[in-house]
Amino acid sequence: MSFTRRNFLGAAVAAGAGLALPARAFAQARPAQPAINPVLRDRALAALAARRDRIRKDDVIGIADFSRLSRDPRFYIMDLRSGFVTEHHVAHGKGSDPANFGFLQYFSNEMGSEATSQGAYVTGDAYQGKYGYSLRLDGLDPSNSNALARQIVVHTAWYAEPRMVESFGKLGRSEGCFALPGVSHAEAMVRLGSGRLLYAEKV
Repeated sequence: MSFTRRNFLGAAVAAGAGLALPARAFAQARPAQPAINPVLRDRALAALAARRDRIRKDDVIGIADFSRLSRDPRFYIMDLRSGFVTEHHVAHGKGSDPANFGFLQYFSNEMGSEATSQGAYVTGDAYQGKYGYSLRLDGLDPSNSNALARQIVVHTAWYAEPRMVESFGKLGRSEGCFALPGVSHAEAMVRLGSGRLLYAEKV
């Protein structure tokens, strides 16, 4: 189903987020803008330029830096017009961290791997799934070409909440999806929406 404003109202209420607030209202109180790894940022921008035939909107992009530990914020939503960035926790797949060390060791595009895949994605439609409203992803590279078939999506999950870091020093693991905390997920649904770039890599 398409993700309408009415759909999002229900999703955001469930996440405890206020929709009338501007993008900056989603940001955590921090003394300075989050710093994205410049190599990763440049790769994401290069992917955006190379995939303009598939990516309809170039105002906002998402970047997942899987070089960082899961205990650290490593998912960035960046407004390319203003430069405004917010950072968020995001879980990686079980198959990418089989011993559950809290950091991504491997990427995989294989069916049944339960691993995170690297590369450029375009965000698709939102739908009601196991974890509530979720955002479909279509892989644009050979390294993530099975994303749709594997049902790799952006969704919210209890094991991606910051309290997991407080209790265990790391997040839980997904089955390859980009699992976000509730408030972060609400922001992603609004600011990324459909037709934008999500780029995942480890540098």
